[in-house]
Amino acid sequence: MNKILYLSQFDLMSSLSEADLIEMDSMTSITTFPKHTTIQTPATFTEGFYFVKKGKVRLYTLNPEGKQFTVDILGEGNVFGEMNELSLGTRALYIETIEICDICLMDRGRFEQFLVEHPAFMMSMLNVLSERIKQMSELTQTLALGNLHDKIMHNLCRLAERNGWTKEDGYCRIQSGITHQEIAWMAGASRESVTAAMKELSQAGRIRTSFKSVALHASELKAFR
Repeated sequence: MNKILYLSQFDLMSSLSEADLIEMDSMTSITTFPKHTTIQTPATFTEGFYFVKKGKVRLYTLNPEGKQFTVDILGEGNVFGEMNELSLGTRALYIETIEICDICLMDRGRFEQFLVEHPAFMMSMLNVLSERIKQMSELTQTLALGNLHDKIMHNLCRLAERNGWTKEDGYCRIQSGITHQEIAWMAGASRESVTAAMKELSQAGRIRTSFKSVALHASELKAFR
């Protein structure tokens, strides 16, 4: 599949015509990264907007003791990076691939001119920025005030909303696979404590789990909205 078709699948590209996508394609370079490759550290940050064409990346921080905390997990079609006044808040983060990834980088100068010439695309970009700020605010509040169950449920609902879900017997199965370790990174907890909490949530009927798969009770997703 060519780059134009991949780019057209991004929600951010929905306001663009085929001619615009061809122009966008000309200013895009693609790099394939192996699984568990560090794309960025706070020390190696460079300006630019990046689109996840294929795969998943993890955005995380480290505390002084070296403990990891996952800020977000981005799948296909998601965007990260920073360019001049437009920032998705990833400058100070570590970014690594969870699986083999194809990452698109936009040429800075040409992309800035493209924004000026395509106001509808600029509005879509601003909506992405606004949604990212909202999600980070909600996450900060949950991490500060919630218990482990709250943190797990918040992050699972966030993943379902962003990556999609399928309805089955009163539950909503998250379309993207996720492991207990990935959930632990997002909750800022140990894998062992998350495994125990997930078992309790399952026994309470709030979730259903299988290998690398989680389904939320429909009422949980409704309450999250």
